Amino acid sequence: MKVTRSSGVLLHPTSLPGKYGIGCFGSEAFAFVDFLCEARQKLWQILPLGPTGPGDSPYQSFSAFALNPLLIDIQSFADKKYLTEQNIKEAKTENTGKVDYAFVNDARRMLFRKAFDTFQHKASLKDKTSFEIFCNSNKFWLENYALFMAIKDYFGGIAWHQWPDAIKKRNSTSMRFFRKLLSNDIKYHCFLQYSAYGQWMDLKEYANRKSIKIIGDIPLYISFDSADAWSNPDLFLLDKKMHPVKVAGVPPDFFSETGQLWGNPVYNWEYQQKTGFRWWIQRMNYNLHLADIVRIDHFRGLAAYWAIPFGAKDAINGEWLPAPGEALFKALIKKTGSLPVIAEDLGVITPDVDELRIKFGFPGMKILQFGFDNSEANPYLPHLFSANSAVYTGTHDNDTVIGWYHQMNETDKQKFLDYTSCNGMEVNWKMIQLAMASVSDYAIVPLQDILGLDSEARTNIPGTPHGNWQWRFREADIQTAHANRLSLFCKLYNR
Repeated sequence: MKVTRSSGVLLHPTSLPGKYGIGCFGSEAFAFVDFLCEARQKLWQILPLGPTGPGDSPYQSFSAFALNPLLIDIQSFADKKYLTEQNIKEAKTENTGKVDYAFVNDARRMLFRKAFDTFQHKASLKDKTSFEIFCNSNKFWLENYALFMAIKDYFGGIAWHQWPDAIKKRNSTSMRFFRKLLSNDIKYHCFLQYSAYGQWMDLKEYANRKSIKIIGDIPLYISFDSADAWSNPDLFLLDKKMHPVKVAGVPPDFFSETGQLWGNPVYNWEYQQKTGFRWWIQRMNYNLHLADIVRIDHFRGLAAYWAIPFGAKDAINGEWLPAPGEALFKALIKKTGSLPVIAEDLGVITPDVDELRIKFGFPGMKILQFGFDNSEANPYLPHLFSANSAVYTGTHDNDTVIGWYHQMNETDKQKFLDYTSCNGMEVNWKMIQLAMASVSDYAIVPLQDILGLDSEARTNIPGTPHGNWQWRFREADIQTAHANRLSLFCKLYNR
């Protein structure tokens, strides 16, 4: 794909400020786009937008296609008269700098039902027609997702593989029974997706009008407890009891001595190829509709993937198995044309991973925090970068730059100070300047690093099941000085 040198900010919408407990697609999101424009940024990178389950991780979603209803701007429901101002006051809470998911889920559940009931009885003909068009256009994924969520609610939220056998295995009689029994609940979940989709596309269009592209994120794997695994079990390596044969993860690495055991079912690549990668083509097309560029998380799993026996306690005793990445990308390009993809090629990278990425011209990722150890030819130092890459000060899995610097050993810290001619002050801005000045086509900076925040603002600690994905900023945190400084770097380094 044709790339112009550009820079941007990494921020998930849940981290936006606002009065209702969690960032959303409302006015604060539009204000953030205005900030990006003022700062001469051309990219807004987000994490996956799907509905999250226990642990609140956007990388463990109930769907590869659906959007997270928690991102719906409930103020818009009041504007449309689906809710009253008194209704939405119940969801107001102080922005403590963290998302309280328990409160947000409870408050939204009640308000969403009220909004849906009002929509059914009082929505205009235009809105109802628009809703029907959305449902018909997205039937290929929405029908199964809405039924899945309705049944999940019916059984108290338990995972689909714990449902009674008849519906777990999609017996036709059982499917008809639940479609009839839960018809209103199915429509409710369609309504939430319709609302989230409309708001997101309005926001994306606003960003695009200001010459800002959205970088979306595709997790390589799908959550086992998802509409995709339930409705398309043949896509995954499952046994006759619908349990995974092997699960995904990565071997021991920089982040964890025992590796990372994600627990997602791995793909049945033989079946995927027999179908011409139809599901993957649908998924990529849809994600390129929601975003302008997509980052493929754990790209290396498309060359070979770490398969761990189901039931293992950690990720140590897995094995590398081949994946048909080349055939997949050829099929995707044939159906979609060019692929504006960023390959997350971090971790254990072997020559076959680099060959796959280079063959299709995908930029890889360079993480500056990885550059300052005792090796002289560290590939994460800017003087060794190539233009076809995306440089980051850090990702959602890293500590903030300030937190990282405070925890460095003295030898690595001295290497950083020597390399950057830094005196130990404004370390975050030295790293941002290093990224902006590099030859990498893309330079992406988490907002936490722009604000100079310490470890308490970290988004995620890999391998820890709780306490992640919570950080939010406050409106007053972003100053004109931040925009001016980013703008200056864009001028200096032609971004």
